[in-house]
Amino acid sequence: MAVPVLFFALFFAYPVVAIVGRGLKAGGQWHFGRIGTVLSRPDILDVLWFTTWQAVASTALTLLVALPGAYVFARLRFPGKQLLRAVVTVPFVLPTVVVGTAFLALLGRGGFLDELWGVRLDTTVWAILLAHVFFNYAVVVRTVGGLWSQLDPRQEEAARVLGAGRFNAWRQVTLPALGPAVAAAALMVFLFTFTSFGVVQILGGPAYSTLEVEIYRQTAQLLDLPTAAVLTLVQFAAVGGILALHAWTVRRRETALRLVDPAQTSRPPRGAGQRALLGGVLLTVLVLVLLPLGVLVERSFDTSDGYGLAFYRALQSADANGSTFLVPPLDAIGNSLRYAMVATLIALVIGGLAAAALTLPHAGRLVRGFDALLMLPLGVSAVTVGFGFLITLDEPPLDLRTSWILVPLAQALVGVPFVVRTMLPVLRAVDDRLREAAAVLGASPLRAWREVDLPLVRRAVLVAAGFAFAVSLGEFGATVFIARPDNPTLPVAVARLLGRSGELNYGQAMALSTILMLVCAASLLLLERIRTDRSGEF
Repeated sequence: MAVPVLFFALFFAYPVVAIVGRGLKAGGQWHFGRIGTVLSRPDILDVLWFTTWQAVASTALTLLVALPGAYVFARLRFPGKQLLRAVVTVPFVLPTVVVGTAFLALLGRGGFLDELWGVRLDTTVWAILLAHVFFNYAVVVRTVGGLWSQLDPRQEEAARVLGAGRFNAWRQVTLPALGPAVAAAALMVFLFTFTSFGVVQILGGPAYSTLEVEIYRQTAQLLDLPTAAVLTLVQFAAVGGILALHAWTVRRRETALRLVDPAQTSRPPRGAGQRALLGGVLLTVLVLVLLPLGVLVERSFDTSDGYGLAFYRALQSADANGSTFLVPPLDAIGNSLRYAMVATLIALVIGGLAAAALTLPHAGRLVRGFDALLMLPLGVSAVTVGFGFLITLDEPPLDLRTSWILVPLAQALVGVPFVVRTMLPVLRAVDDRLREAAAVLGASPLRAWREVDLPLVRRAVLVAAGFAFAVSLGEFGATVFIARPDNPTLPVAVARLLGRSGELNYGQAMALSTILMLVCAASLLLLERIRTDRSGEF
């Protein structure tokens, strides 16, 4: 536990506490009265209200759209199912900046709908809600569908034999069993939309602001640290409650159900109803997932002189962008890949050690409590973490402001929870008697781990590495503060290009977003090939 605890203390707790303390302290004294002052401001109340209701609306809309897809992927067998499963998961691993850019190309000024029907939805709440459904569709499909595929269908069939109709049998048998999974998926979607940053920043315009966007505005633009500190505490408290509820629903799901092999539950669609449902889900995937991504790719080739590679060629020159970049935007690709690889290595070491500690047979309450703390970087404002890095890691022995390692450290904070959540179930499934037998035969603890645990968790390590790499590649909230102008990452480069007017900047943003999408999609397809058979959920 020593290494993970030290890592989180130095690179998470210290920066967050320092930035909050700087906002709430004056003259060496804490001023908690600022909390009430800030939360009573009408503009802040508007931000809190919009953050909450758009997260509720996004969650409800995502469940409405994605639950039919969860059933189709869980219970129906059809050609291309595995490929389609990977396709619908692509949006989840995409950086939010790319998601916002894709919907800007679809719904914004000069976008696909604007050219086709003269309809613009950017700077409206509908663009934000649709982008959130696009981003979180796979969360519901894989979380609920993963459990649905393992529920024994004979229970529902028995209810029908006893006289229940199809709907009543589903409502009284299947729905209660799915309840914990639906609740867990809803809580995760609510968490991601409650803390939304890149999507709202790009699509919302000045009219809409979530807590995360407002923290960024108060910190980077207005330099109002007291307000940013209060909003950080509010978001931290809300996310802590969401994570506690999520942990409770997961425990219910793990202990209350009897599951079967998913291969026993799927069958080809039968009857007009199931075929119509399959067709509806395929149409939803086409319109909701493939259309925005296709429009993004199309806009990256659509120049004023016709379709071509002009925007991609312009990425090779810094002069093409005026003062936007000190280096060619294409350099951001190499920067992002290098940073993500280092961040993945850090996340695997820290997350692997933490997961191993959490599976010790005599782990106490302190160790188990650390499991919940590992999830906090997913909910604490990444903007706060990034700005905290700048004001805390600025003097020896940790003067890292000019060091390249600062970006991978921030990215690894987000990757560690994915590593822990991926490796923990597999490590817990390893039979302790295998380790004991190795010890009886004279193996040291290190050799027992190498000979027993490592072969059993190798696939889980690869899956964890893939998720950590994809998440690190797309991290934006903290990186936008700490990435140096001469070493931008892909998400930061895209945001800078979108922040400047002109066809060339817009086209290059589309081209960089397309490249980033392809890298993330390739990582995901590799994950689909190596994931374990039982990894049916995130």
